[in-house]
Amino acid sequence: MNPSFQARILILEDNVSLIANLFAYLEPRGYLLDAAQDGLAGLTLAQRGNYHALIVDWGLPTKEGIDVIRTLRAQDYHVPILMLTARDDLDDKIAGFKAGADDYLTKPFALAELEVRIEALLARSRGRRRKLTVGNLSFDLDTQHIWRGSRQIYLSASERRLLEVLMRASPSVVSRTELEETLWGDEPPEGNILRSHMYELRRVIDIAQEEKLLHTLRCVGYRLAAQEQN
Repeated sequence: MNPSFQARILILEDNVSLIANLFAYLEPRGYLLDAAQDGLAGLTLAQRGNYHALIVDWGLPTKEGIDVIRTLRAQDYHVPILMLTARDDLDDKIAGFKAGADDYLTKPFALAELEVRIEALLARSRGRRRKLTVGNLSFDLDTQHIWRGSRQIYLSASERRLLEVLMRASPSVVSRTELEETLWGDEPPEGNILRSHMYELRRVIDIAQEEKLLHTLRCVGYRLAAQEQN
């Protein structure tokens, strides 16, 4: 792996021993890893996190891995995905690729082969930039650069996380609860700190702009859209 590039990888796998083996093998090689043991938790992490690749088992509790992949691809999620599963029938492999997997590796497998496949996926994906766009607002997820038209925008890490969630969901509404969980998980601080973050985010991205992108829906949440919807 290129030492100047640290890839963040999300592992969706319900076998704790396998997760431990993957962490023990990949972390010393410079990969940054997160893991989820059920499909719904993994889907949430994938949607909120800035990952370079996903490793997804088929048979996950709460939501099967193949359904997680279908959901992500339907949301225009471009992160490369490797299916890692014991299902080795040709029909299963075809179904995995049709769902949106970029590669398919069957268990049992060699860790060295898994690493080579991950490197190949990362090399291909770095050839296409991961970029979110809403109106004339753009967010390059690889460089973390944000532009409103020709003006570059500078945000804190918390504000960038909020903006990414809003841009991925656009033009849908994101609830206050979802945004609070993005920043603080299940333990949001007391008070209305989220409102302060959203005020600053709106001030920065909409300042001196005729068209406002960030809209508040009272008692519901926030929407980022090029045109406010009723």
